[in-house]
Amino acid sequence: MQNNWLKAENILENDGVVVLPTDTLYGVIGKALSKKAVERIYKIKGRTESKPFIVLITSFEDIGLFGVKINNEQAKFLEKIWPGKVSVILSCSLAKWRYIHRGEESIAFRMISSKHKNLFNLINKVGPLVAPSANKQGEIPAENITKAKYYFNDEVDLYINGGNKTNKQSTIIKFENNKLIVLRQGAVKINKK
Repeated sequence: MQNNWLKAENILENDGVVVLPTDTLYGVIGKALSKKAVERIYKIKGRTESKPFIVLITSFEDIGLFGVKINNEQAKFLEKIWPGKVSVILSCSLAKWRYIHRGEESIAFRMISSKHKNLFNLINKVGPLVAPSANKQGEIPAENITKAKYYFNDEVDLYINGGNKTNKQSTIIKFENNKLIVLRQGAVKINKK
């Protein structure tokens, strides 16, 4: 098993794509800093080109890589919910990251806890990862590797088995004019202030 995670590291460093268990569901994973990997995942999933992916991170410094700035109030709130199964949409208008924000001028980030050791270590070595759920657009997310292989077959470079994953998707929130908006109640219940 550990060997597979080392293989994944090498594949991702070389713009490859891996299906592996995340903190919520199985994800189709690619290096966020690799436009080639990100575009390949859109193709593999058959995903609408204008729908951005969530980016998995392990620290607030990772957000800075994308030129995203947060104010003190947002930082205080994020420190309460992160790491955790909450994806937070933050403004990012840099043209450099258009292949991630897809013209939406925002990126959704989710901070992974160190208790998800393999994934946490992978992000720390490779950098932030895009992580859409392991399914073709319009299909239900794969709960196991067998289903993921049914969806993607040899379009993916490596599959890492993490047993059955039947968790809920992450909760998605955003800040609009400094007001918190819950877009999807998922694994974590967020109460608006």
